[in-house]
Amino acid sequence: MRSDDAAQFLENFDVSRETISRLEAYEALLTKWNPRINLVSATTLSQIWSRHFLDSAQIFDLAANGNSWADLGSGGGFPGLIIAALAAEKKPDLRVTLVESDLRKSAFLASAAREMKLSVHILSERIEQIPALTADVLSARALAPLEKLLEFSHLHLRADGVGIFPKGESWRKEVTAAQKVWSFDYEAYDSKTDSEAAILVIKGVKRV
Repeated sequence: MRSDDAAQFLENFDVSRETISRLEAYEALLTKWNPRINLVSATTLSQIWSRHFLDSAQIFDLAANGNSWADLGSGGGFPGLIIAALAAEKKPDLRVTLVESDLRKSAFLASAAREMKLSVHILSERIEQIPALTADVLSARALAPLEKLLEFSHLHLRADGVGIFPKGESWRKEVTAAQKVWSFDYEAYDSKTDSEAAILVIKGVKRV
């Protein structure tokens, strides 16, 4: 573990030694697999804890309730595997599903979950083709514009569920564009990793 990079994460999250060990194992796997699969930008490998772990973990507490969490387009495991790692300590009854259609990336997710000793359900299929997940919480990081994410929410989120979507500096424009097609309530929370970014917490998604 790079102490300088991990410090920012540990300043924001009070986690057990067991959770830290899980994340250290995850860091090692990302470093090992990334040259072959390109799970994250190579330039961010030295900042895994702050750039990826913290960015993913910050959404965990925004889902106050719910027993099922589905992460769409999980890729290298962000935020899904981080959510599962935190849940193992803080919400052990939370069921986490990772959806990733790329078979190489889903193989990585399965390997990482085993190494981290996490119980997750992995679906190696396209989001549009899987049966409705009826998740209590739905997340996606760097997957699609908000308008498309709300379409996925309409398919896979419970009527009283919540969508949690980290967005970059253009998040306001994405909200405006999405409101032309969808009706929804949202709150925007400041990102801990990017002063221009926001985390959108969305409820009540309906077609206009």
